[in-house]
Amino acid sequence: MKKLKHETELVKEGLQAAMKYGEERGAVIFEPTDSVNERILYMYRLLVLDKMIQPLPEDQVSQKTMRHKLALWYAKKLPKNHPLLN
Repeated sequence: MKKLKHETELVKEGLQAAMKYGEERGAVIFEPTDSVNERILYMYRLLVLDKMIQPLPEDQVSQKTMRHKLALWYAKKLPKNHPLLN
C-alpha cells in the first residue's frame, strides 16, 4: 500500500464528504462525541455496502487501511488539477 502524497488531508476531507453522503442518504446521524476512528469505520462499511469502494479482506481491515481506502475514494472524486493531487 503506497501512501498518497497528501493522504492526511485527503482522509480529513474525504471523511467530511463521506459523512455528508451518509447523512443525505439517511443512513447515519453522527454525534459530537463519536470518535474519528468510529466515523471512519462506519463510513468505510457504508461505502463498501453501497459498492462505492472495493472491500478489503477482513483480516486486512485496520484504521490505517480504511483511512487509505477513504483517501483513495475521495481522490478519485476530485478534479485532476486539484492541489491535493499534485
